[in-house]
Amino acid sequence: MTGDVVRLITKASAALDISALVVAENLRVLAPEDFVFHNRPRAQGVTLSDGSVTIRLAEVRADANAVLLVASAASDGQAGLGSVTAQLVENDVVAAEFAITPLAGETALICLEVYRRGTGWKLRAVGQGYAGGFTQLLTAHGVEVHDVAADGASQADPGSAGARSDGQDTISGPQARDARAGEPVPVEVAHGLDRLWMIFEDASRSAAALISARDYAAQRLDNELSAAVSDPTTRNTPAAETARQAAQRRSDELIAVAEGNHQRDSEHLIRELADADRRLPPSLASWESPVWDAPPSASDGIRLGELYAIERGPLRVPYCVPVPLNRPLWIDTESSSAAAPVVGALLARLLAADPVRRVRVDMIDLTGAFRGLVGPLTPVLNGPPVTDHTDISARLQALVDAAELAELAYEGGVFTPPVEHRVLLAADFPHGYQTSDAQRIGALMVRGDLIGLSTMIVGSDESDSSDPIVATLSQACRHLPTIDGTPLFDPWTGSPWQLDLDLLPREPERQARYLRARQ
Repeated sequence: MTGDVVRLITKASAALDISALVVAENLRVLAPEDFVFHNRPRAQGVTLSDGSVTIRLAEVRADANAVLLVASAASDGQAGLGSVTAQLVENDVVAAEFAITPLAGETALICLEVYRRGTGWKLRAVGQGYAGGFTQLLTAHGVEVHDVAADGASQADPGSAGARSDGQDTISGPQARDARAGEPVPVEVAHGLDRLWMIFEDASRSAAALISARDYAAQRLDNELSAAVSDPTTRNTPAAETARQAAQRRSDELIAVAEGNHQRDSEHLIRELADADRRLPPSLASWESPVWDAPPSASDGIRLGELYAIERGPLRVPYCVPVPLNRPLWIDTESSSAAAPVVGALLARLLAADPVRRVRVDMIDLTGAFRGLVGPLTPVLNGPPVTDHTDISARLQALVDAAELAELAYEGGVFTPPVEHRVLLAADFPHGYQTSDAQRIGALMVRGDLIGLSTMIVGSDESDSSDPIVATLSQACRHLPTIDGTPLFDPWTGSPWQLDLDLLPREPERQARYLRARQ
């Protein structure tokens, strides 16, 4: 979209009401005024008037991610919405049009979504119907409907819009706030990370639409088949069989449309990723990208692997995080040696992310799992790898001392940004480590950014450890599963994804190419 003001209009074959929801990244409202309807026609940047919703994009609340255009039945007992056409108008010209025909008498429908994309806004046709009507739609987006007043105005308040609370691992992206400075960090991250997270968001929303359509089609088919056989006097008649066939046909048509839309989205994103891979800095690009042979290029992110879902097609989306790592990476494994290719890939990308500053790597490797990486990494190692458990505490304490000195300088107003990128690899954790060592790593989680520290831990998941210090440390890290079948969930829609971690190629000449030290 190119205009600063857009207008959303709906037309239908049946009487309808329109409203709007201003939602956060999880598609839930944040405050009562985020629900815009006839009895409360204004929100920040969003106005309902004369049967249309006008959005002044620059005035929409800064923490909102999207505005949803909603159409609902104008009266109780209405059979359905019929055919609905939604339009986006810019500068008094129809810029986009979307026709929806609910197939099962739905009485509430999300027609369009206007959502943020970097510094701009984009439009998505949604067409998601709700068989439970307007109340179900509002509840699904964080609006708790208590009752309906005599004048027809819904008495509603937003529900919780926080993170998932079901114990599932949700993928987190670039950190939203710098806790030390207390100031918001810009949404856009330079050097390529923002572009890949935007692509990931588009892929997540497309996946959510497909999942929702499949679930809805299955539920509706089950209800219609049950209705077709509910009367024992007619369940074996030709009329019942005709009803069953019609129900199956409607279900197949709905799924076919949803899968076609998702395939179209995926093909577009695959092309966008292929184009980006030739332009990204090496730390974010694929191993096959020609940028690895180009002059060094800085980045503030690294690629951890690729996210995919076999049941949703061939799209594979890079999973990337900022550097220096704002949360330690914990590689879940029972065998450090098995994780060596993953660790090698991460180290190669950390080296490539900051070709200007010197990189210094502290390696704790009690089992010798990473012996093969020592040669290529020798120019950046901060001393020999720690291979004896009695030497762990001293190495960690040296990092803690450096971080504490930097904190004193920060508090005294004489702090200068670190001139080095420090990397700590703590392998075989927690075996051989003292409780005080876990405390030291915890202290580095709090102060390590002051010395430009990125931390990686290799070991089995200790989130349920009987040692509370180890358990807390584990719970605070970003876990990378090495076991197939462990789902991760995106932060926008909660759609499930599988993660293929990057692996450093095993050929020595390729390892030397990717681990080259540009110091």
